[in-house]
Amino acid sequence: MATPIIMPKFGQMTEESAIVEWLKKEGDQVAAGDILFTVETDKSVMEVESFEAGTLIKIVVPPKVNVPVQSTVGFLGKPGEPIPAVTAPAPVTPKKAEASPVLAASAPRPATQAAPAAAVTAAVAPAVSVTAAAAPSAPAIFRISPRAAALARNSVIDTTRIKGTGPEGRIVEKDVRNYLQERGYNKLRISPAAKQRAAQEKLDILSVTTTGGDNRVTMADIERALAERPRTMSKMRQIIAQRLTQSVVTAPHFFVTVEADMTDLVKFRSELKARGAPYTVTDFISEAVVLALKEFPDVNSSTDGKSIRWNSKIHLGIAVSLEQGLVVPVIRNADDLTLAELNLRTKELAEKARAGKLGPDEMSGSTFTISNMGMMGVENFTAIINTGESAILAVSSTVKKAVVRDDKVVVRSIMKITLSADHRIIDGAMAARFTNAIKQKLEDIELWKRLTS
Repeated sequence: MATPIIMPKFGQMTEESAIVEWLKKEGDQVAAGDILFTVETDKSVMEVESFEAGTLIKIVVPPKVNVPVQSTVGFLGKPGEPIPAVTAPAPVTPKKAEASPVLAASAPRPATQAAPAAAVTAAVAPAVSVTAAAAPSAPAIFRISPRAAALARNSVIDTTRIKGTGPEGRIVEKDVRNYLQERGYNKLRISPAAKQRAAQEKLDILSVTTTGGDNRVTMADIERALAERPRTMSKMRQIIAQRLTQSVVTAPHFFVTVEADMTDLVKFRSELKARGAPYTVTDFISEAVVLALKEFPDVNSSTDGKSIRWNSKIHLGIAVSLEQGLVVPVIRNADDLTLAELNLRTKELAEKARAGKLGPDEMSGSTFTISNMGMMGVENFTAIINTGESAILAVSSTVKKAVVRDDKVVVRSIMKITLSADHRIIDGAMAARFTNAIKQKLEDIELWKRLTS
């Protein structure tokens, strides 16, 4: 009996996911523990392994299609084994079909087309019965004569921009020739390679901006135009955009910045490193934040606008930048960890984040977040509060500055830290005291000697 392969639910808030790549193809043997495919969730790209051995006899959901979690994406079984009849539902967020630059003359388009293979809701029994999604209404009929279509196709232009003068708005050859003349097409000097590339990519030649000054359309012009095309955001970037927009709209942000003198701590860290203790600046900042949160529990709270919920435990989020977007690994129960344990856990989570190995529980549930751009030469910046938290700390680079100490101008290593706070929970005075508490701890070298002894 064929066994359905289910799209896992990676987190409590995850409602849909998209397969990035199938690592097995139909007909391949699969052993228990083999990686079947990778999935892009709202937080990262994760691997999905098989719990059973068998043959991949059917792939239901192709890559890059968003489907609900707990849906059937394929089947394992024996070669030749009957596959349960399934009707693939439409993707969760189907894209509108893009108009082709050149529409060949043909009969009117059918009202419905075969939907791409997508996931189906998993059932307890192998036989699955799913009602197909309602067919979209028929699009407006586009009319163009065969000669006009051939001319437009040869010219590599978008016919949807042409107004037809034939019966019922039909585009005829004369309309295409007039359009080409009006747009100065005949004055263009298009290289054969550029024309071929534009045709392959369905790029309207008339939309390309030339750079040579002599109406020459080169391959470089085509490549630049292709690079400027809108690109669909990854699932991760879409969710980041949605959540940060939600945070800015719902949480009234305000910001408090202080300068911490890191001179003594930087020197002390160098001494520790020479003794084989590989503490990072982030470790000291994280520990200082944890200690400050214990003193200011209201900052470790959240609100829905009607009530305030205090979090008794400190789950510290550390923002990590990846090529595909920003992830926030969470150090759970950071208030129970020693500085050494905090160092080890931070390194472990950062390595897993860069390798794409973070689990859902390691990327959710933070109560306070640190965004450290100190290694990027940033003098100062502000961060957006993560949804479900009341504040976030933005850490800038440590730079040498001339400052006044005991009425003397001296050079010190200064680091700016900026607290973004939700004004619904935190007022200005509390934000100032909390941020200065972090500063005082960072500057208290005796504190760090005790914590590292």
